[in-house]
Amino acid sequence: MWVTKVVEAKMTEELKRKILSCASLPSVPAVAMQVLEMAQKAEVDLPKIAQLISTDPALAGKILKTVNSSSYGRSQPVSMVSHAIVIMGLQAVKTLALGFSLVTNLRTNNTKGFDHVSYWRRSIYAATAASLICEKVRIVQKEEAFLAALLKDIGMLVLDRVLGAEYGEVWKDVKAHSELPAAETAALGATHAEVGAMIAEFWKLPAMYIAPIAFHHDPDNAGPESKTLAKLVWLSARCAEIYVEENPAEAILCARQGLMELVGCDGVAADALISEIGIATRESANLFEIKLDNSVNFNDILARANDALVGLSLEMQAQTSNLQEQNQQLKVQATTDRLTQLNNRASFDESMSEAFLNSTKNGNPLSLIMLDVDKFKRINDTYGHPAGDSVLRALAQLVRKTGRPGDTCARFGGEEMVIVLPNTSRATATAIAEALRKAAQTLAVRHEVHSITFTISLGVATFEKGVPFTQPAHLLKAADLAVYKAKHSGRNNVKVFTLPPVPAPVPGRAAA
Repeated sequence: MWVTKVVEAKMTEELKRKILSCASLPSVPAVAMQVLEMAQKAEVDLPKIAQLISTDPALAGKILKTVNSSSYGRSQPVSMVSHAIVIMGLQAVKTLALGFSLVTNLRTNNTKGFDHVSYWRRSIYAATAASLICEKVRIVQKEEAFLAALLKDIGMLVLDRVLGAEYGEVWKDVKAHSELPAAETAALGATHAEVGAMIAEFWKLPAMYIAPIAFHHDPDNAGPESKTLAKLVWLSARCAEIYVEENPAEAILCARQGLMELVGCDGVAADALISEIGIATRESANLFEIKLDNSVNFNDILARANDALVGLSLEMQAQTSNLQEQNQQLKVQATTDRLTQLNNRASFDESMSEAFLNSTKNGNPLSLIMLDVDKFKRINDTYGHPAGDSVLRALAQLVRKTGRPGDTCARFGGEEMVIVLPNTSRATATAIAEALRKAAQTLAVRHEVHSITFTISLGVATFEKGVPFTQPAHLLKAADLAVYKAKHSGRNNVKVFTLPPVPAPVPGRAAA
């Protein structure tokens, strides 16, 4: 599948060879694989599956222990596997059979130095969190989420088996689990998530588990069909870190935020769910024979992490503020003309389209003023282009002062500038244009030893009732024609676009 192809492309051939040739590499027990195969058939034979599970006393015992746990709330004990399958459902039994079998095999041959206790605690907390979150958001893949979260870090166990002390050197100085992939990539060229995905496919696990294992540290890179489960596993890992990390403050903030977004709850409800995960994990750990410190509870963790949480919250607020400021600066840069500091052409086009659409809907007039510096080329030729830039900057400042709240002032191109005036009649727009013309002709721009004067020609066009414009380009063209008329009428004046009169019909000729 494509996930493992991507993984194997990153992994060195030497590491891949070491993994696949490792004599102590665990395999999926035959009973679990047979249960998977039988459950995937079109016609499922439940009695045969029950009989198969019963051939493995340890597995059968764990299935019965599960169905008799408080999770199923049975008033009468269940003593037969066939009865357990009916109560739990085939999907739950299939998933648990695979989970119980893999955990049993993976816990054998523990190497020295690797913290297996912490590993399994992290795994069972994450699995329980994934299951509970699924219940809250009504995701039907509850069992799949449980197993994917339980096995998300199997790559760590594999690397420990294959590399031993070499892998110990990689993770021993890592302070938080979230930092582990970077350390692994630097030292080994592959992460435990990538190794885990490769092994999951090597074991022929169902495809739904492979992507969440591969992308549980970066779920946004998972494919669309597996992104939801990958994000769920990522979030479950943050919840687990609260209970196993030495410094859980960052995990608490991440888990809260993730739960509020996914579950749609507030911070209080998110904390209640995190606390519920801690309590429920005690029973899950008992079923999988994983030892926990039952004295650990979320309230105590929260109290110990309070100072760090306050510091992190203040830091995040500062980062958010800086990010918002940076985003605002980028937005201004993207929409502002560098020379004049007016809106640029792209911003003008957007504002013009929005204003035209609003005018079409509400029936209010929309006016546009376009202006052009008279004989601008002569200014550049006489005083130099820097002087021409000074003139444009001075004119832009005047245009900006002329614009009212809600108007858009922009540099259209070259020495042309425009003002979009929503809810403005033709007469009002013409008066504004005339005031701008008079202000420009009295302006003297200082550049070096020169005092430069100039004039402007302006065109006004209005979209109003009875005007047959159907798109913003028509209004823009009308203002441009008015400027052209002003230029050819001696410059330094304002012209208003008007539609040509409709010719009167010729007497005696029928209308076409």
